[in-house]
Amino acid sequence: MKSKNIKSFQSKINYRYKDETLLVRALTHSSYANEHKMKKFENNERLEFLGDAVLELVSSDVLFHTYPEKLEGTLSKTRASLVCEPALAYCARKMGLGDFLYLGKGEDMTGGRERDSILSDALEAVIGSIYLDGGLDPARNFIMCFVLNDMENSRLFHDCKTILQENIQSWSKETPVYELVGVSGPEHNRTFIMQIRLGDRILGKGSGRTKQAAGQNAAYESLLALRSKGIFKGKDEDICI
Repeated sequence: MKSKNIKSFQSKINYRYKDETLLVRALTHSSYANEHKMKKFENNERLEFLGDAVLELVSSDVLFHTYPEKLEGTLSKTRASLVCEPALAYCARKMGLGDFLYLGKGEDMTGGRERDSILSDALEAVIGSIYLDGGLDPARNFIMCFVLNDMENSRLFHDCKTILQENIQSWSKETPVYELVGVSGPEHNRTFIMQIRLGDRILGKGSGRTKQAAGQNAAYESLLALRSKGIFKGKDEDICI
């Protein structure tokens, strides 16, 4: 199982490890390590700590050089939105990272592969493992390909509920209503479906392992729909700096 996971993941990210044990550790959640009586440092928490610092450095460098006229406060706010837990989890889902994680049976059964905290931590751990294995350049390449490749939509996703509310207020007196329209799966691993209604109009739908995640996905899809129809009236700062 591990050998197949490791080879498939390296192919997906287009990076070949010199020391594959670093990748194994990056994909190993503490629940798996505890279940298999592994040593405490053999899970991905230390690599997450390192990867967080590497991600902050690279994202700061990219924003600093991409937007030379933006002030520190704006740069800090944008960086925070790009590397926060929901945004990183969004990036991790796009690359299918959850499928490669080693989780304890209990964590796996309760939807751990879709949990924001686990996905974002694992993504940072992968960054840390690449940095240790090959240095800053391959770590930066990974970040640019899988984290900062779509800064506009990542920022939009992070702030979607607030942005949606503010934009609707600019052209409508009605308030968007979040409605739970479906629940599926066993009690320990539910999937919720939310829709956003504005009067008699459905703006968008989204699903997630929690109602909050489903609502956020619904808000994001609503914003994309409004933007595609030319109704999105936000300022440039709302979707990118």
